[in-house]
Amino acid sequence: MMRFRIAAAAVAALVVSGCGANGLWDRSGLIADTAGCTEQRLDIYFDEGQARIARPAQELIALTGERLQGCRVEGVDVIGLASSTGDSASNQTLSEQRARAVADALIEAGWPSPTFTLSAGGDAGATTDGGLSEPLRRRTEIVVHARPQ
Repeated sequence: MMRFRIAAAAVAALVVSGCGANGLWDRSGLIADTAGCTEQRLDIYFDEGQARIARPAQELIALTGERLQGCRVEGVDVIGLASSTGDSASNQTLSEQRARAVADALIEAGWPSPTFTLSAGGDAGATTDGGLSEPLRRRTEIVVHARPQ
């Protein structure tokens, strides 16, 4: 009786493994990974007075672009910002350069090509009501409007 159970278990194991090999148990085609297909926000930070994208930010852009490949990207807002260091006109120009640099990096990284909306805030809002400078404004905000296809 014991030999019969062992033999039956071995046959069952072969049948089950055969089903997996034939693709009968493969359900990967039924599952869609849409976790990244939602509205997302990324911040790309810059050194003071710079519009050059650092290597870690380029890697973040590339990784996010890969996650968006299966999504329907309806639009991307790119908003360049600047701190209050320097005069307002220079900060406006810098924030425009940052927005353009990030948009170019998104395209270069192979992001889906929706409508890119670029804007620049300059140094507006870069100083608190108490007169403190906000150095974390040296960034570009990216807002991705995505949903599953």
